Amino acid sequence: MKKFKRYLITSALPYANGPIHIGHLAGVYVPSDIFTRYLRMKGEDVISICGSDEHGVPITLKARKEGVSPQEIVDRYHTINKKAFEDFGIAFDIYSRTSNKVHYETASDFFLTLYNKGKFTEKTSEQYYDEEAGTFLADRYIMGICPHCGNESAYGDQCEKCGTSLSPSDLINPHSTISGSKPVLRNTRHWYLPLDKYEPWLKKWILEDHKEWKTNVYGQCKSWLDQGLQPRAVSRDLDWGVPVPVKDAKGKVLYVWFDAPIGYISATKELTPDWEKYWKDEETKMVHFIGKDNIVFHCIIFPAMLKAEGSFILPDNVPANEFLNLENDKISTSRNWAVWLHEYLEDFPGKQDILRYSLCASAPETKDNDFTWKEFQARNNNELVAILGNFINRTLVLTTNYYEGKVPERGKTTPEDEAVLKEIPLIRQNVETSLETYRFREALREAMNLARLGNKYLADSEPWKVIKTDAERVKTIMNVSLQITANLTIILEPFLPFSMEKLRKFINCSILKWNYAGRTDLLVAGHLINKPELLFEKIGDDEIAKQIDRLQATKKSNEEASMKMIPVKDPVSFDDFSKIDIRTATVLEAEKVPKTTKLLKLRIDTGIDIRTIVSGIAEYYEPAALIGKQISIVANLEPRKIKGTESKGMILMAEDKDGKLVIVSPAEKINNGSVIK
Repeated sequence: MKKFKRYLITSALPYANGPIHIGHLAGVYVPSDIFTRYLRMKGEDVISICGSDEHGVPITLKARKEGVSPQEIVDRYHTINKKAFEDFGIAFDIYSRTSNKVHYETASDFFLTLYNKGKFTEKTSEQYYDEEAGTFLADRYIMGICPHCGNESAYGDQCEKCGTSLSPSDLINPHSTISGSKPVLRNTRHWYLPLDKYEPWLKKWILEDHKEWKTNVYGQCKSWLDQGLQPRAVSRDLDWGVPVPVKDAKGKVLYVWFDAPIGYISATKELTPDWEKYWKDEETKMVHFIGKDNIVFHCIIFPAMLKAEGSFILPDNVPANEFLNLENDKISTSRNWAVWLHEYLEDFPGKQDILRYSLCASAPETKDNDFTWKEFQARNNNELVAILGNFINRTLVLTTNYYEGKVPERGKTTPEDEAVLKEIPLIRQNVETSLETYRFREALREAMNLARLGNKYLADSEPWKVIKTDAERVKTIMNVSLQITANLTIILEPFLPFSMEKLRKFINCSILKWNYAGRTDLLVAGHLINKPELLFEKIGDDEIAKQIDRLQATKKSNEEASMKMIPVKDPVSFDDFSKIDIRTATVLEAEKVPKTTKLLKLRIDTGIDIRTIVSGIAEYYEPAALIGKQISIVANLEPRKIKGTESKGMILMAEDKDGKLVIVSPAEKINNGSVIK
């Protein structure tokens, strides 16, 4: 394994259009902080970079909704999130923002370098334009009916109901979210990064040179590369963002996917005048901590940008996590279904480490995972209190009671003592190996094994009984227990920094270097410890009930909102309605569409022909359960290509209060092809 001189750690720049929640923490910021703290303890030259992503359509949408400027939105949430990160102990070296002057300059220079090298292609294409508002529409400013699931509120880039990626031209009856009018197509010119030209290089760099990447990261990259890369626009028509720095580009800004990762570079420039050694020296190891929704940007697109520029290093690893759910439901900011960091810090003052521990212990490292308040309580009460806290309290209280707080001399050791002492450096090595390979759940489990070792050692040795018959033996037992305690302050520091700082004060020891971990002489005989206190306290059922009740109130509110009747649409003439041909059909075959999670491919008998329909119902129906089922379809819908398959028609679905889609079927079996009137 190559030895690097320094480390550059970047954490995904959160959008400054809302507060930080536990999904962000578990996916990105807790593992990033653990790894950074570990490297600092090793004495490595390391910087941790993050900041607010303050451009992009979600911010302008929120500003428009609230009737304020985008700058007001980003100022508000940058302040909230920066403070929340600080209070939670996420030790960034800088938390910058992409609205800073240095970022505008850096992003503009980066674009111009590629522009002057001829790395972009220019293309004029038709895009939707709102004639009433007098502006081109970004994908998120266009809504319409999803052609896959029939959702009437699908965005121009994605249907959030079925999860299918879309383009504005895919939508049925598109309309502008600004004026509500039907947009028209107009020509507009943009610059594109020809990713297809970098495909051969990317295939070698990722698929051959980085087989050590996490399976979820490697797999998603391979899927994209196997499908073939296409040129991607680096500019768009907006009035919020970094202006495209060339002539004849009025009203155009850098696309946020191009703009945002350059924020890592500009933040480093802001942090240190020596920024180039972190970005342009091959002796630097760059690691991106991100969530799975950013894998393609950080593993394919940003590396292609850096390669095109020519003077920057490339990321060595991108240990992306999957998504964290909340109480068996997807975290959703729009539904307020989340545990917000700033609210947690208010409700649980001084308990940052409990959340850090819980999120790391159940981190979604290779697949989506779930956070529940009951599990949070159990992690604290059954592990932090009952294992770690219990061992620490017993050790320090007995030392205070028996020896007035002075570390006793270690006398003759037994085979049991020697076995425990030999285990300490082995645990340190296990933790180190797991951290170096980005297996943070495993690393935490190994670190807690040291506390389990100490707990079992005390329970087996029973010094509170032996003191009555063999006082010298108890001195050795307590010395060994204190060495375990001192080691815990080092090994658990990356995971529980607030608690380990307390514990170091308890034992009156400030050692905080990783290379000291594993030693069994950290506390010398005669060393005086301070009066101990409880390191952790149990969390009661009432505290947890309060959090669960809050979520239940949110759920009830969401259900009530969803139960509100959707207004009847504008009247249509009988002639218009009669053009829709709705018929019965029977499903003959059903299978999942490869490399998708939402889509099913159905082969159906319409009584007229045998045809294929692709539908976004995979999360509601297993393929086998659909075979033989009679359904209702729009038979004369214009065919569309979906994931390479021609889909001829649309299944009629009803949506219940939970957003579940249910197939509309005839009450009794009738002939296929029967007209529904």
